[in-house]
Amino acid sequence: MRNILKKSWVLMATGLLLTSCNDFEEINVSPVAANADQVQVEYFINNSIISAQMNPDVAERSFILYWKVAAHYQEGGTLSAGGYNDGWTSAYYNQVASWLNAANTAIEIANGHISSGNTQPYTNNLLQVARIWRAYLMSEMSDNFGPIPINAFQGENPEFSDVKSVYYFTLEELKDASAKLDASVETNDRLRKLDPAYAYNWDSWKKYSNSLRLRLAMRLSEVDPAKAQSEFEAAAASSELILSMGDVFKVQERPGWDALSGVMSREWNAQLLSQTLFNTYFNLGGVESRNLLGGSFHSAIKPADWLGQRFENHFATKTNNPSAGYWFNGLPHAIDPRAYESFIIPGDFSNPNFSNYPSWTTDARNTKRQLLDDNGNVLKEIDATNTWNSTTNGSWGAKGAKNRLYTYSGTIPRMSHEFRTSQSQRVFFGPWETYFLIAEAALRGWSTPMGAKEAYEAGIASSFEYWNLPMQSYLSSEEYNRNGTSVSWDHTAEPPATQQMQFENGYTGETGQTAFKYPDNHLYKNGTVKNDHLTKIITQKYISQFPWLPLEAWNDHRRLGLPFFENPAVENPLPNLQALNSSNYMESRVEFFPQRLRYPSSLINTNPAGYDQAVGFLGGPDAVSTPLWWAQKK
Repeated sequence: MRNILKKSWVLMATGLLLTSCNDFEEINVSPVAANADQVQVEYFINNSIISAQMNPDVAERSFILYWKVAAHYQEGGTLSAGGYNDGWTSAYYNQVASWLNAANTAIEIANGHISSGNTQPYTNNLLQVARIWRAYLMSEMSDNFGPIPINAFQGENPEFSDVKSVYYFTLEELKDASAKLDASVETNDRLRKLDPAYAYNWDSWKKYSNSLRLRLAMRLSEVDPAKAQSEFEAAAASSELILSMGDVFKVQERPGWDALSGVMSREWNAQLLSQTLFNTYFNLGGVESRNLLGGSFHSAIKPADWLGQRFENHFATKTNNPSAGYWFNGLPHAIDPRAYESFIIPGDFSNPNFSNYPSWTTDARNTKRQLLDDNGNVLKEIDATNTWNSTTNGSWGAKGAKNRLYTYSGTIPRMSHEFRTSQSQRVFFGPWETYFLIAEAALRGWSTPMGAKEAYEAGIASSFEYWNLPMQSYLSSEEYNRNGTSVSWDHTAEPPATQQMQFENGYTGETGQTAFKYPDNHLYKNGTVKNDHLTKIITQKYISQFPWLPLEAWNDHRRLGLPFFENPAVENPLPNLQALNSSNYMESRVEFFPQRLRYPSSLINTNPAGYDQAVGFLGGPDAVSTPLWWAQKK
């Protein structure tokens, strides 16, 4: 125990900077003089949970530039185009290791107290909470890198375990810890203040444990279906699941520069609408924009069959993005209602949720940009006020050099400012996810507490409740989005191969008709299906997880290839994504999308044996393109 304390005091001291000094003073001893029996388990749990909110430096790199970009939750060309930065990865790796260290220390101290008989009535419950939280952290780390140590981060050179072992271990931990939580145990004000998620409501922790077990069990659906089913069914049989807003696992953010600062709060990243969300939101649910927006926007709303203005010499076309080559010069006739809540229309400066970031420039308020001719002269000026657009990642080559519009932050919808002020509550698990997991399980024929349709619609309703939006006729809509997916559970008719759409030649102003082709997602059923039940479930889950759970959205895409993600543009070759080229860009392949993070160079330098062990378990090179054990390999 003495060794545990020695290696953990630095962590404790760091964590205490994030909590009230008076809390720690209640043990009434100097930290360096405290013995094993005087150390409080709850301080290490508190340290681990708060630290895992990520300080702004780590959040900007991992949550934003890795997870949100990989999930196609925002425009960006880092990880989604094969990009990788060892410094970013090292910062995250070191941080998640420290969070696990604190959780492991809490577990060891709790076990020590129990062994010595020096316990409080709630000591056993704290032990179970620490185990549940550690299971989440292990899943987060493994979902980024792959093989990780199970009995980890307490020595200098830990041994690594393969991903299957990690998942089997975490599932067993969740099962056992949940069973051993005693909801009848009373707490006190001091203790409740040290749990930023649930204030040590034991029922809430049990619900989180069971719902987390559903998540991790479903992760194995494609590679280990028998284990996935047995674990899922056992957890789902409990009525103790996250099923309402009161059950959400969330942590309050606060302004400043520490771990509780908002994960999306840094000004220098505009966090613009992604092309995947553009295509997914568009027309989904059939709710007309005029019913969602004030009258001042109505003149900008386009007809239902409007594709946009075509600028083939200025917008990338070497991509399977169904909207490639077009600028949408207005607002959609119909759109998923959550879109206008998540992203704010360019030029809507009176909207209290319009983000002016970065505040040291006027870029956010400049909606006028130019297209240039081959000689660098202005060919056309476009005003993006009251338009709804995004851009495909990748290389735009000469087209991009002539286009001052497509990467400019004032011309693309930007994420709502409500998520950027460090005043929100960061969500780790919401009820919508539980419902969509149950819907998928029921679809697979597993034993579930409700049917697939009921769970699917409950998941959508839960998401709309989070956004405080009315459902209207959303659930009955048979309108296709630009990926060819509709909302209505009972509407599984596939979209036509093409649909006649109106467009305008952006250079000449001439209008005409063109055959819009819905994209073929070869990652799912070889591109033959766009509107089956699983596609609907994951489409709705993808929208609902925005913006707090990009890692889960990325996980679903790696596991299932859903929803449809467009390929990066390859007007010029992408040096970090050489598998994608001008001859295959209309296909969807696993190797066109990031599968993991490479291990940091610091691991290679400090623990070469552990690094070799980890790579050996990967089943492939230590590369961004190597799929994890549970991810699809085709």
